[in-house]
Amino acid sequence: MTNPVLIEVLRGSIVESAHRGAVCVADADGGIVWETGDTERPVFPRSAVKAIQALPLVESGAADAYGFGQRELALACASHSGEAAHAELARAMLAKAGLDESALECGTQWPTNRAAADMLTRGGAKPCALHNNCSGKHSGFLCTCVHAGFDHHGYVGADHPEQEMVRSAMETVTEASHGPENRGTDGCSIPTYAVPLRNLARGFARMVSGNGLGPQRAKAAERLLKACMAEPFLVSGTGRADIALMEAAPGRIFAKTGAEGVYCAALPELGYGIALKCDDGATRASEAMIAAVLARMLAGDEGVAATLNTLANPVFSNWNGIDVASLRPTTAMHSEG
Repeated sequence: MTNPVLIEVLRGSIVESAHRGAVCVADADGGIVWETGDTERPVFPRSAVKAIQALPLVESGAADAYGFGQRELALACASHSGEAAHAELARAMLAKAGLDESALECGTQWPTNRAAADMLTRGGAKPCALHNNCSGKHSGFLCTCVHAGFDHHGYVGADHPEQEMVRSAMETVTEASHGPENRGTDGCSIPTYAVPLRNLARGFARMVSGNGLGPQRAKAAERLLKACMAEPFLVSGTGRADIALMEAAPGRIFAKTGAEGVYCAALPELGYGIALKCDDGATRASEAMIAAVLARMLAGDEGVAATLNTLANPVFSNWNGIDVASLRPTTAMHSEG
């Protein structure tokens, strides 16, 4: 099927561009609350599922063995901006396991935060793997390896024990197959698996409610999502959408972006999980989509819904500070589904 247009780009009163996509909202029992578009088509969730990938860090006992609190757990689920606080916390996590940045296999990346990148440049420094947006996740992987007694070298490989643990967690939570036939390689070099949005939404409903998970996994999931909601800056960074969404209703919204227009979210008070994909991979559109969906689900709280609707309808200015364009959700985002 052809997915509906969910976000329009306006210049003046004229639609200049349009973004198609699909959205699924599932409840704690796995039932579909609302959806639009083809939610059964497999998509790569990319970084949107980092909270699920972090389950072995907690379940193995590594997080407790190294004294990790909410800050470290949030960073293990992050796609951060490479700001100093992010890089230094990743460094500290590795040190707890007797490692340093040379153990990271995510690759070197300039901070995506402009100020952080400028600071490195002015100081005559170069970026390292700690500045990679996935360094927190990889630090969590490495700490799990050391605690479990695995040789951490090559931990990004699909056949490494660490990635087998991650894959098992993903399969159990999403109830979707994760095998060679639907495997690709993520930007940070670990495997990523294409699964339907319905499975991802149901998976995050399980993460936030504990339904369908064993007691240990349910407790680990709760710790990770609470950590992210308590420390949204560490999950994302200055001016990022994740932090804006979670700060719109502190402790009530978990939201995590992924590359190529993917977003996953969860609402603890409702036990809902949410997953969406913008077909053309545009982040600007996926951010507006998730804000609109969250506003719809939390419509009973007018203040929160108003804040989220503002995020769903951003206005863009040119270099002279003149408002020149805007995004708006289409009627498909408000349909009965």
